[in-house]
Amino acid sequence: QSMDSTLHYIHNDSDLSTNSSFSPEEERKSKVQDVVPQALLDQYLSMTDPSRAQTVDTEIAKHCAYSLPGVALTLGRQNWHCLKDTYETLASDMQWKVRRTLAFSIHELAVILGDQLTAGDLVPVFNGFLKDLDEVRIGVLKHLHDFLKLLHVDKRREYLYQLQEFLVTDNSRNWRFRAELAEQLILLLDLYSARDIYDYLRPIAFSLCADKVSSVRWISYKLVSEMVKKLYMASTSTFVIDLMNELVEKFCRCHKWSGRQTFVFICQTISEDDCLPMDQFA
Repeated sequence: QSMDSTLHYIHNDSDLSTNSSFSPEEERKSKVQDVVPQALLDQYLSMTDPSRAQTVDTEIAKHCAYSLPGVALTLGRQNWHCLKDTYETLASDMQWKVRRTLAFSIHELAVILGDQLTAGDLVPVFNGFLKDLDEVRIGVLKHLHDFLKLLHVDKRREYLYQLQEFLVTDNSRNWRFRAELAEQLILLLDLYSARDIYDYLRPIAFSLCADKVSSVRWISYKLVSEMVKKLYMASTSTFVIDLMNELVEKFCRCHKWSGRQTFVFICQTISEDDCLPMDQFA
């Protein structure tokens, strides 16, 4: 604020919310701020210009995407209007590496922008990334808990229906994707009610426990044990009884030895992590 007056710009954003189709002059004003020299910001914003990307450096959009959370933090959420168009342009870039870069940092940007701007401007981009290539989706998946915990409860519940989609990948050999899903579901248990856990997360957890890759299964045993703990601590005790009955039915009495082995490993994890009192376990 004590910067030289030549770097100080006056900006009135009252017209931004009322008129979405700006004249060129209004468009220019919408990019004005007083935190950094305007010429520097203009130079950064011009990086997404297609002609520049082709003549200067094909990687320039990726570098621009990589730096965007830092630029947003520097400008502050009150100046997000300066970056919004650039962000949306990058989020729909033809190169998956650019979209992947944004997917990996969208949770950081959500912290910077706060819940209102996140709900209005980031959630639509986030939803687009969920349907993207696996290389982009993994960025969203790795920080799924970090992003969802910033949303309001009602908005967060909408994603319960989409978690199942993470079980499907472009390449079924991509087991690390499913392992990451199991890791994230352990964290997500804190964000949802006992009923939501039982109705939506339980089927995914059981599916992961039967995965072909042992690394995925081992994380899934931990997921199920944490689920048992969470449901036992909930006031509605019927969910944990139903869950344990299903474990016995689905794995203990499985006609395949691998299913019965899974039951033993889940019991081991529940016992080691003190998820249940011993009389309840027995």
